[in-house]
Amino acid sequence: MKIEGTRPSESQEVQLRTQRLGKQETTPATNETPPKETKTDQVQLSGKAKEIEDLKNVINQMPEIRTDMVEALKKSIQAGSYKVDSFQVAGKILEEI
Repeated sequence: MKIEGTRPSESQEVQLRTQRLGKQETTPATNETPPKETKTDQVQLSGKAKEIEDLKNVINQMPEIRTDMVEALKKSIQAGSYKVDSFQVAGKILEEI
């Protein structure tokens, strides 16, 4: 095998370049530290968002079961005066579809 020239092969040249780049990155440029920024995150709610939050709180404080309505329906059913309008029920079912 005969070796000619003094130039390194391409793979050796790539290795040498990466070594040089690595050395440049690790050398510190200066001893100065960058100034610290003291920013804090802030959230501002719009008037509409505050209103929605207030309404949610009112709804959450309401009872889940309206006992006055339940009692009135019970009495109406027991008395036999509760009538179901089938057309209204069908209309509501169709609205949901």
